[in-house]
Amino acid sequence: MSSVTCRKITKNYGSVQVIHEFSYVFNDKEFITLLGPSGCGKTTMLRMIAGFERPTTGEILIDDEIVSSSDEFIPPNLRNIGMVFQSYAVWPHMNVFDNAAYPLKIQRVNRNEIRRRVDEILEAVHLSEYSQRMPNELSGGQQQRVALARALVSNPKLLLLDEPLSNLDAKLRESMRYEIKELQKHFGITVVYVTHDQTEAMTMSDRVIVFNKGIVQQIDTPMNIYRKPANEFVADFVGRINFIEGTAHDGRIELAGGQSIYYSGKKRGDILVGIRPENVTLYDENYAVVS
Repeated sequence: MSSVTCRKITKNYGSVQVIHEFSYVFNDKEFITLLGPSGCGKTTMLRMIAGFERPTTGEILIDDEIVSSSDEFIPPNLRNIGMVFQSYAVWPHMNVFDNAAYPLKIQRVNRNEIRRRVDEILEAVHLSEYSQRMPNELSGGQQQRVALARALVSNPKLLLLDEPLSNLDAKLRESMRYEIKELQKHFGITVVYVTHDQTEAMTMSDRVIVFNKGIVQQIDTPMNIYRKPANEFVADFVGRINFIEGTAHDGRIELAGGQSIYYSGKKRGDILVGIRPENVTLYDENYAVVS
């Protein structure tokens, strides 16, 4: 399908820098999640890949074609991408079939081909029996699947999703996470997904990019993001954790309160220990495990 290369991307709004020199390659058929709190710059980064925003500096390439640089800028409609927004953005005056068919009509695809491709995509998103329904007759999850069908029907190189599940209830979010992953595997498409929900990032992604205040904190697999966080922010943002101050020396860390633990790291002196709840075992005063 497609890869995306970002080279030294920055984005300023006036005197405020919202993206600080971002460089990364989104590999073909990868599911990459941009994760972070509100206002961290993840949606801005997605919009620059889509072409809705232009970087202040740097280059963006889709495959080997420059789509954004100081000298060149290809608009969103010519980048061959699919985009799904947080607000669904389905046309209220069109039925499900016509919503899904809209990109093909804009491209002036012939009627028979439109019918074939729309029928195929509605089957993939489990909406074939709803093709003649209007958006106000659909649930939130069904409307989101219409948006996915519309984004995928023209066989885009790249699928971009901007917090697409945030308006759904918890049970529906869980099922939609599964459906989006299945669609990605079915179409073999590269996905860039934006969310502040760590569960979505951990369960759906091949790799996660954690942002904070426009700066990349860590790029890694979900397991390493959780088990080997790069810094205190990542450790605290992803999952639950307790921090305890200590002092490292001679293969041990002396914790506040007189306890000590073994330590194989190289850092010496003051240190901050992060402990996940599932890694804690309780002992009684006779050192027998408390079950």
